[in-house]
Amino acid sequence: MVDVLAVLSEAFPDVQPRVLHEMARLVQVQDYPPAELICKEGAFEDVFYLIVSGEVAISKHFDGSDERILRTSGPGDFFGEMALIQDEPRSANVRTTRDTTVLAFDRKVFEQLLASSPSLAWRMVRTTFDRLRSNDQTALDDLRAAYLTLTKLDQAKLDFIEIAAHELRTPLTVVQGYTDVLGKHPAVRADPELAELIEGILRGSARLHEVVDGMLDISKLDTDTLQVSFVPVPLPMLFSELQSNFAGVLGQRRLTLEIRQLGEVPYIAGDPVLLRKAFYQLVINAIKYTPDGGAITISYWLTDVEAMGPAVAIVIEDTGIGIDPEYQQVIFEKFYQIGTVALHSSGKTSFKGGGPGLGLALVKGIIEAHGGLVWVESKGHDEETLPGSAFKVLLPVGTPEA
Repeated sequence: MVDVLAVLSEAFPDVQPRVLHEMARLVQVQDYPPAELICKEGAFEDVFYLIVSGEVAISKHFDGSDERILRTSGPGDFFGEMALIQDEPRSANVRTTRDTTVLAFDRKVFEQLLASSPSLAWRMVRTTFDRLRSNDQTALDDLRAAYLTLTKLDQAKLDFIEIAAHELRTPLTVVQGYTDVLGKHPAVRADPELAELIEGILRGSARLHEVVDGMLDISKLDTDTLQVSFVPVPLPMLFSELQSNFAGVLGQRRLTLEIRQLGEVPYIAGDPVLLRKAFYQLVINAIKYTPDGGAITISYWLTDVEAMGPAVAIVIEDTGIGIDPEYQQVIFEKFYQIGTVALHSSGKTSFKGGGPGLGLALVKGIIEAHGGLVWVESKGHDEETLPGSAFKVLLPVGTPEA
């Protein structure tokens, strides 16, 4: 049998005896077995608890992670006050760890208890804030640990990229060399079927060589070892070359690629090889996510940008499936793929074709190495209405140092 008045007197010694006697009539004695959930995170409840005997564990979910125990409480401790003081849902789960007896106060009794003793009210508020700080510190510790883990994983990926790229490059060069020799052999030249097979091997090795080069470029970007040689670059010539290179693919997919120069555009200071790679990836991206029969447009013009000065604005716009706003930042991260990778078709230029997820990361690195900016705008993703996407680039006319 619980002596409720004795428990209340010991827990709240500064509350007047008259108030304690009145409260003793109103509180409820509740017994719980082990592993019983008393308070549920997110639930709206108007009950405050004082532990008479036993023990409870207070736990919480942080950002969708597994439930984590914050602390345990025993006889004389109270819980459930935070939701009543803040008038919000429960911020944590409370479970018994063994047979436990508590006194349960409803909101009216709890408010009467606080009103009868300012010092008790202050103690409860202070305890609440201490617990909030403790919870925040726990969340910060979890974030710090997660950040360190992600940093290590990112470094591991970079190490893998660099090692894999270097290890692949030598045997790939050997394959290409022997394939070239085979392609010139009289027996192969005389047999159209063999010549077609050799051509297939060369196309495959060229594609693989392109992927390896991209991996090496990403590695250089992340280690700040990418060399940018600034020379005058004529953008009309660069875009015309891309249009010519993609002519076959565009014909197969019944896509159009239009280039629009709006006004006079000067040469820009940049690395023609790297810029070609960047815009090559942007056009490839537009081709991949535009259904057959769609249109791609490259528009560019001279403008003036605050903190950048004279610059060229370039927009690669398509009539494709679009990108949801939530993904418009992360698509420029390494290895990021929208949707289920297993459902992507293979092929560099096939509709929704898969890839290593390095193309847009390479674009971002190259454009920023030139002192420029790149981002994407789209109303969203829809494979029926085809809202399209617009990748926008700003490149300073002069060098970043200037």
